Amino acid sequence: MTPNPTVPSECCENLGPGYDSPLDAFKYGPREKLLYVPGIRSKGSPYADFLATIDADPDSPEYGTIIHRLPIGEAGQELHHSGWNACSSCRGDATKSRRFLILPAFGTGNIFVVDTASNPKEPKLHKTISAVEIAKKTGLAFPHTPHCLADGTIMISMLGNPKGGAENNGYLLLDENFEVKDRWEATGETTKFGYDFWYQPRQNVMVSSELSSPNDFMKGFDPKDLAKGRYGQHIHVWNWKERRVIESIDLGTEGLVPLELRFLHNPDQKQGFVGTAIGSSMFRFFFDEETTKWKAEKVIQVEPVEVEGWTLPIVPGLITDFVISLDDKYLYLSNWLQGDIRQYDITDTHKPKLVGQLYIGGLIQKGESIKLKDEAQRVEVPLIKGKKLEGGPQMIQLSLDGKRLYITNSLFSTWDNKFYPDMVKNGSALVQVDVDTENGGLKLNENFFVDFGNNPDGAPALAHEVRYPGGDCTSDIWI
Repeated sequence: MTPNPTVPSECCENLGPGYDSPLDAFKYGPREKLLYVPGIRSKGSPYADFLATIDADPDSPEYGTIIHRLPIGEAGQELHHSGWNACSSCRGDATKSRRFLILPAFGTGNIFVVDTASNPKEPKLHKTISAVEIAKKTGLAFPHTPHCLADGTIMISMLGNPKGGAENNGYLLLDENFEVKDRWEATGETTKFGYDFWYQPRQNVMVSSELSSPNDFMKGFDPKDLAKGRYGQHIHVWNWKERRVIESIDLGTEGLVPLELRFLHNPDQKQGFVGTAIGSSMFRFFFDEETTKWKAEKVIQVEPVEVEGWTLPIVPGLITDFVISLDDKYLYLSNWLQGDIRQYDITDTHKPKLVGQLYIGGLIQKGESIKLKDEAQRVEVPLIKGKKLEGGPQMIQLSLDGKRLYITNSLFSTWDNKFYPDMVKNGSALVQVDVDTENGGLKLNENFFVDFGNNPDGAPALAHEVRYPGGDCTSDIWI
């Protein structure tokens, strides 16, 4: 069944949430009018993190403003990634609905469930799952990435154990009532480090990435930890049905710290991409039909900028996030330290072609104190509504039709403190970039600027991942 292009698919009779296919979402999905973005308070703040509801309707008088803030728990939660309780993987089940936003808190290990359906403009807290309960029942801690599964179960990557070590990292399962069920992985299956994951049940595969132990990551970045092997450089291929690792691929020094990974949206495809932070490279992972093995090849490299008197002799791009358009035509990545967003045509996945680039912050912009060996590499970053864009582009989300990118600039509070202390002091921001989907190209929307430094309680906040009530380009999986 093809949804009526004037009606969001979730409203269609006898259908579950989401869309029949990625292309249906691309062609018929509604324009996003509300955004949900966590606001994180820096460590030691007396104020709680919150979930911000943002008006993204250009016809609204409140366009580009926070219209509601839902306090989440006590201070120090460190909200991070988020996900839905149901998505297009549940399309065939009319009893399922995309109603609850799952908000893991990396700082405390709690997981919050937020009801966004009762009043989408004013979500309310539905349930809190305590870190103590999770640890007691599973031995897992430090929740990171949530994904919904086709049976209504929620799966969350857990980066370590309650003591902050990476040992015993794995995957937590919550049932439809948000009760702790069990671990997902088969008994004894684990990897050196955990981080992100993406599953493709049609191909009986899941791929996961690795960061470091929570103890190392949470204290902030220390270059010495790289030499000591305390950060990852592998991706892991799992048999989805058997829940075990079948291959581990070493990305080498060019692939240090692989973070976000995505399959192509088309569920018939056996390939995807992973972005590496310190390596500042993008790898394509794929199933090689000739060898019947999963492999990886580097397809994008962001060249470093040489500097003097800094933490490192170079400023890497530090790719921290990327997103693929629902038609699998474009890939967008963020260079958190160098400060640019890049658009690649991935029609040929072996050879991505750079077709758009825009600087919206970063350490090499004019006005920053860092000393470049070649000052010709200094870039101009425009003010928006009279304000400097602090920090660098970090989490990115794309509209269903691929025409608008939403970008926040906070990575993690301790890392923010090290690299962008002024952003922590003043608060971060959410901006929107218009995309040329025909020829490629990126343009900053000067009418959209959400200032997370301007809150009623007077305390700044750090903005992170963006979600839409009807689903987005990084939360839906098709089976």
